[in-house]
Amino acid sequence: MSTRWGILATGGIAHAFARDLALLPDAELVAVGSRTQATAEAFGEEFAIPHRHGSYQALVEDPDVDAVYVSTPHPGHHDAALMAIAAGKAVLVEKPFAMDAAEAREMVDAARAAGTLLVEAMWTRFLPHIARIREILAAGTLGEIVYLTAEHGQWFANDPQFRLFAPSLGGGALLDLGIYPVSFAHFVLGTPAKITAVSRAAFTGVDATTSMILQYGSGAQAILTTSLAAASANPAAIYGTEARLEIDGWFYTPTTFRVVSRDGTVLERYDVPHEGHGLRHEAAEVGRCLQAGLTESPLLPLEETLAIMGTLDEVRRQIGLDYSALAP
Repeated sequence: MSTRWGILATGGIAHAFARDLALLPDAELVAVGSRTQATAEAFGEEFAIPHRHGSYQALVEDPDVDAVYVSTPHPGHHDAALMAIAAGKAVLVEKPFAMDAAEAREMVDAARAAGTLLVEAMWTRFLPHIARIREILAAGTLGEIVYLTAEHGQWFANDPQFRLFAPSLGGGALLDLGIYPVSFAHFVLGTPAKITAVSRAAFTGVDATTSMILQYGSGAQAILTTSLAAASANPAAIYGTEARLEIDGWFYTPTTFRVVSRDGTVLERYDVPHEGHGLRHEAAEVGRCLQAGLTESPLLPLEETLAIMGTLDEVRRQIGLDYSALAP
């Protein structure tokens, strides 16, 4: 059975999602909702979407919609998700899931009370190369994990109107870019026992470059860096007592990796061609969960999403990133 999708908000990531959804045979884009009818019409025309709504409320109430993709700016995720949950829809919420762990908890509690499917749109978790890495980790091929590294750096011109520099939009490197290495560390090692973070601020007060060391009860460490002031190759690697796994940049997109033993022998090369951006895999997982009657994805359980938000909260506390204090 095909999953009928509605897209809530019409920014850049919504366009990427719509394009990738067209590659999924058992998904159908049937509706879009925007804050104005004009933008809904324009988006609808671009992607031949039959139902075009001039409000988010109208979108979530559309009876032909099975699942809602929330792609508003960060501060809008909480309210939009609650709106869709109240309407009984399955909800895929763009990352960061919420502005903080308290908002995330409200969203999770609401979905559980309503019995509706709720999934964080951390698209990396559902990509084919990550599925293979999950198998390698489960098999113990790397031995005991000693440490991992991951980074996400991009360069953006100083523009106070651009969302990554705007405190009112949850700007800064951490929530938009840094969530990828943080989520990767949670994927491999789980919730850290100790977090140490340092940062340099951008001209608007949001974080420009933030580095984190996450420490675990096993003794393992994760060394993570994110920046909006420098372009990185964005690699990641997992180092174990028996072998290492090197993911080519950009590690969180469809990419290649290799497993190398202690003596330098290449044990595996993963280089599988991939069509499209990669966002369709998270949509496919929502469809699979809907068909199975699940209310969360086993590939990214809600408790893990909450733990990731808790890590981000602690990093923000340590680096002094307080959006309310930066508000004009």
